[in-house]
Amino acid sequence: MAGKNIRVKIWGNFRGGNMKNQDIAWKIKAQISSFSGVLSEGLPKPERKFIHCMLYGIQASKDIKLSSITRALGEDIPLIKTENRLSRHVNSGDLSEFINDKLSRQGGKLVKEDTVLALDLSDISKEYSKKQEKLAKVRDGSTGEIKEGWHLIEVIGANILEEKVIPLYSELYASDEVMSENAMILKAMDSVRINTGNKGIWVIDRGGDRKRIYEGLIKRKAKFVIRLTGKRALKKENDTLAISLDMALACPCEYETKISIRGEVFKEKMLHVGWVKARFSFEELPVTMVVIKGYGELPLMLITNLEVTHFTDALNILEIYLTRWKCEESWRFIKQSYKLEDIRVLKYSGLRNTVALLTAVFFFISVILGAGMRLWILLKKVYEKAKRFFEIPPFKQYAICDGIYGILFGKKLSPPQETNELTAQLILPLDIFSQ
Repeated sequence: MAGKNIRVKIWGNFRGGNMKNQDIAWKIKAQISSFSGVLSEGLPKPERKFIHCMLYGIQASKDIKLSSITRALGEDIPLIKTENRLSRHVNSGDLSEFINDKLSRQGGKLVKEDTVLALDLSDISKEYSKKQEKLAKVRDGSTGEIKEGWHLIEVIGANILEEKVIPLYSELYASDEVMSENAMILKAMDSVRINTGNKGIWVIDRGGDRKRIYEGLIKRKAKFVIRLTGKRALKKENDTLAISLDMALACPCEYETKISIRGEVFKEKMLHVGWVKARFSFEELPVTMVVIKGYGELPLMLITNLEVTHFTDALNILEIYLTRWKCEESWRFIKQSYKLEDIRVLKYSGLRNTVALLTAVFFFISVILGAGMRLWILLKKVYEKAKRFFEIPPFKQYAICDGIYGILFGKKLSPPQETNELTAQLILPLDIFSQ
């Protein structure tokens, strides 16, 4: 009974908003510690401590350089010893698949039948690096130039009507891997599907318009929406072959809808929507090409195995595709907020581990702090610490990142403490892991 009264008193103060900076920092630290314990469960103690330090240090420094993380930890030993320890652990073995499995297992609990599983192909460019392992030619997504770097595959879950995104998978790989890019894409899908089953709808931009990917999705009986490049030959209902762009141009788009496109400013566009029943030239599975005119100079063409019999179905396909902007915004957030392209780890395993750990940080920001109503006041305090002059942007992770940095900056990482009845009541629950 005494314990219950203590808990009510503590939560009463919490609800009242009378939280000092050190109280907020303590609660954030407790959340990071709890999440780290779940993420690293099954690993030896040194690796568990390493993951805890990295999750805290990345957020407290807003950086992925080991020197910055070392300073953020504030250990009572020479900085060089802390940095050497972190360097030894980050390069000692590949933990990326272990971390990805834990993230997809926990995030998979939130994936529903209609959750968008946006798969994105990206890269990290290191134009001037000479000593980092397995550097290869990559196309810079922002400039289109060919530079040195590595490829990335990311899977983000998102629901059409919700703002929350769910990081499920992120892997760095080199061009000289034994597996082709197609094989790496299917590997990412399988890694997520192990923990989500066949739930969700796979959404890929034009980079997914490949025969091998379609065959893989059909074999796995997965639902998909993929943007066509316009060059693919499709079978029409009369079994004649036609180029998808020609079919789209000839498609009567009789239905109209207006959408607001999010950017630096909101833009409204009037779209004309239609659809054509078709089949692949290599597979008899019936598919539908949804055609949207007015989005760009050429029609937007989306191929799907979802049923489309009415305008509302076609509009739903468009909404599913547009939801994938959250995936692109997610990766832009990670790169910008934590200076990912300033990564300086030399070994290939260390590079892969750093990307996986940064994805875990994103999971913590995006999923854990938004897990339930009991965390909303803490989240509000984090927003306040972001010190933004204007309203919180639609992609709130930027503000959360700034807020956590403002709370933890200059504070040492306290070692995880043994929980007892009293402290267990003080720790905010990780609702996501019990759902």
